[in-house]
Amino acid sequence: VQLVESGGGSVQPGGSLRLSCAASGVPFADYTIAWFRQAPGKEREGVSCFNRRDANTYYSDAVWGRFTTSGHLSRDTVFLQMNSLWPNDTAVYYCAGAPRVLCGPLLLSSTRYLEVWGQGTLVTVSS
Repeated sequence: VQLVESGGGSVQPGGSLRLSCAASGVPFADYTIAWFRQAPGKEREGVSCFNRRDANTYYSDAVWGRFTTSGHLSRDTVFLQMNSLWPNDTAVYYCAGAPRVLCGPLLLSSTRYLEVWGQGTLVTVSS
């Protein structure tokens, strides 16, 4: 089982980025994919999740209305479209997989429910 993130980089405040998470070695339909982020000196926090079976999504309050997560099902890839980025969005972003767990606030409340993690991709928002 492997998850690989891509798409991080540097952007000015108010800008946009799209992250990708490619899954291999896992039945994609059985996994809920979540996005977490970790800023320097802070704990890892849940951002959003996507469930392939029902296309259900959920977002943290910090990103609701600005970020959108979706899935390219035929290629086992999940995206995180990030708009209106601000300096406090600067962090390493991780995608992670949880088998047979509902996409919702419980999943994003703790890293304990996630079994597979990508290596992370750095997003820097700065002028």
